[in-house]
Amino acid sequence: MAEPEQHPDGDRALALARDLAPGLAERAAAHDERGRFPEDDFADLRAAGLLGLMTPARLGGFGATFADYTRVAAELARGSGSTALIYNMHASVTGALAQTPDDLVRQLGAPERYFAARDKALAAAAEGALYGVAMSERGSGSRLSRTRTAYRRTEGGYRITGGKAFVSGAGHADAYLVTARDAEAAEPLVSYFLVPAADGIGVEETWDSLGMRATGSHDVHFDVEVGPDALLGGMEGLTLLLAEAMPQWLVASYAAVYAGVARAAVDAAAEHLGDRGLGRLAAARARLGRADAAVAAAELTVAEAAERIDRAPGEDDTNRWVWRAKLTAGDTAAQVASSLLEAAGASASRRGNPLERLYRDARCGALQPATSDVCADWLGLAALGDDPDNDAEVPRW
Repeated sequence: MAEPEQHPDGDRALALARDLAPGLAERAAAHDERGRFPEDDFADLRAAGLLGLMTPARLGGFGATFADYTRVAAELARGSGSTALIYNMHASVTGALAQTPDDLVRQLGAPERYFAARDKALAAAAEGALYGVAMSERGSGSRLSRTRTAYRRTEGGYRITGGKAFVSGAGHADAYLVTARDAEAAEPLVSYFLVPAADGIGVEETWDSLGMRATGSHDVHFDVEVGPDALLGGMEGLTLLLAEAMPQWLVASYAAVYAGVARAAVDAAAEHLGDRGLGRLAAARARLGRADAAVAAAELTVAEAAERIDRAPGEDDTNRWVWRAKLTAGDTAAQVASSLLEAAGASASRRGNPLERLYRDARCGALQPATSDVCADWLGLAALGDDPDNDAEVPRW
């Protein structure tokens, strides 16, 4: 079902994430150095049942709220930013499936068979299936209206062809959420498909990045046929509509990850300054204090956004908090990690030092969609009383 559970077991999920975080942190440096998917981390997440965080309890999951997700993701990010970011992509799929109201989907014209297909996907997540997101493309980024990956209707369903970039967990996901446009439509009719891993999906190992290196966000090429149940929502053309109406899983979910990375930087800096006696320096303490305050403010912004999403998803004021959360968390992570690296000194810039890795991971927060500049522009248009989704010179999505 799509309505939120009355009593999601979020506290138990958070406790499990806290138990796993030290192990994630212990392995993070090795995963970062190799730039490879953190298989051990996801074995732990799978064993703990956390891939079913957003799956309703009746289907074997935790039935978590968006606020529950943000707390779990931030805790995982304190252990490993890369692992938390892959987890975010998975939760974006399962969360959107679980939390888009049934009535809304019916009003949009979804056939009844959609609900059985949705529940099957959510139950599989609770049993350990991992989902990836394949939306961004080379040359157009995450702008959905510029999607070039195409689908054509066939006798058995749909043929999807095209290439995607920045696909976290590429080659390790059991299915991918793919955006594709109708190859025969004049206007950009973009739809979501949940495409199972199969022949016809090829991974091109292109990922060698500054930060979030262990996400394995390689290019993925699709030339595959899927059945009618792969069309999410059971109808075509929902992608742009849902992105504007309920952007939380495309925007604010990232914020929880980068708030966790920022908090990890504060923790690592405090340990480094203490171990080296640098905590006796007022300038170093001041940087640490400002960082702690800035991260606390970002955490509160994410928490406020999450509570509003759970209470009133899609409302104008809620959506403002969605964009505020991403902007605040992304900018805070980058600024705090940079300042703390300076406070810690040159020794912390060596490869293998946690602060060096956290600095690189944190720097990605403002760059990932929606970028900080895009978030700020959206909020600026809203403050002016304009329509931030449609009044910009370039389409937001």
